[in-house]
Amino acid sequence: MLLLISPDGAEEALDCAKAAQHLDIVDVKKPDEGSLGANFPWVIRAVRDAVPADKPVSATVGDVPYKPGTVAQAALGAVVSGATYIKVGLYGCTTPDQGIAVMRAVVRAVKDHRPEALVVASGYADAHRIGCVNPLALPDIAARSGADAAMLDTAVKDGTRLFDHVPPDACAEFVSRAHAAGLLAALAGSVRQADIGALTRIGTDIVGVRGAVCEGGDRNAGRIRPHLVAAFRAEMDRQAREYAADVTGTG
Repeated sequence: MLLLISPDGAEEALDCAKAAQHLDIVDVKKPDEGSLGANFPWVIRAVRDAVPADKPVSATVGDVPYKPGTVAQAALGAVVSGATYIKVGLYGCTTPDQGIAVMRAVVRAVKDHRPEALVVASGYADAHRIGCVNPLALPDIAARSGADAAMLDTAVKDGTRLFDHVPPDACAEFVSRAHAAGLLAALAGSVRQADIGALTRIGTDIVGVRGAVCEGGDRNAGRIRPHLVAAFRAEMDRQAREYAADVTGTG
């Protein structure tokens, strides 16, 4: 399971760089503009420069409306600015067809510029609260649009978490559908260390965190701290060892 950490700018990215051996992907977002708020192109470039060259940078395009042209331009801006993973939050899409239309435009814009870049169709575990597309529709949307990964996050950051809205068995179904379609499956949404065991056992490919590695557990007021990143990775490694032992019967 890969660990994705989301600094809010170049300064926090330098703290991520201090913990580079413990993380896999550095994600650029702007938390005060939403769950998947988009940051500025120059911030993406600054983060790309701040972290080791072997660590891919992910960038969110935003909690986007159903406007395929607008979103495609935003996605192109993210990949031009240096992002390897391009994440699109389908906030304004109320049907799978709308989600597919947006993501097909994004895939074309991104892949025409950088074929090896990875496009992530992101939905929301708490979709019922904002009226967007059903979370379990995301793997099919991603597959039919030519994206590389399907992701779930939470839209409303009010203390509720991923498993509060989509319990582990439903998340397992999400992961299974993504894998059946040849996609990566990413899960986020106020994930804590206590969730790592369940995320490991359902086969999650990428886990995204911010609050869990910020001081005080506060994604907005807290700052990412290298020792918290290291502790989160240590728990990931411990859970992976336990799961492997259970599977092989050596535990």
